[in-house]
Amino acid sequence: MHWRTPSQRHSPKCVSPIQIKGELFQPGNSVRWLGYWFTPAFDPAAHFSRRLALAQGAFALIRRLSPPSAGLPPYLCHRLATSLIALILLYGADLFTPSVGTTTRLDTFWRKVQRWTTNCFSATPTGILSVESCLPPVSLLITHRQRLAALRVVCSSPSLNSATARLHPSFPSLSVH
Repeated sequence: MHWRTPSQRHSPKCVSPIQIKGELFQPGNSVRWLGYWFTPAFDPAAHFSRRLALAQGAFALIRRLSPPSAGLPPYLCHRLATSLIALILLYGADLFTPSVGTTTRLDTFWRKVQRWTTNCFSATPTGILSVESCLPPVSLLITHRQRLAALRVVCSSPSLNSATARLHPSFPSLSVH
């Protein structure tokens, strides 16, 4: 949980304090649960802003492994981009759909990663950059993750996944339950 400081506890924005061992706490504007950042309006901008900051920090450390014209070969840079940076950047994309502005910010960062993996010039067109780096644009990666999440819900047993148990009984199932 993300709590406010004592000076912020009596702010007019706060509602319904939580009492723990006789002490009152005011909930913050966002709640962190398993790495997801929930706001009262379920606005995904806070979540993806934090994911972008974490991905930028990881990329700054990883980029040191392969400066331009030296270091790791491109296929290892590609492997680091897909196995580490993309996972950090797109965590939660199966639950949240980022806004157009947030997707633009994520895509701008992702182009830096694509340039790093290929050592392409900054003037390289973005369409060519995606092909050369073999890293699809962020919007396609988000769609892919959301479809995989939907398949996990549809294809799992209701006894194992509570979200599957909420599907309508007439929904076609792949297995007999």
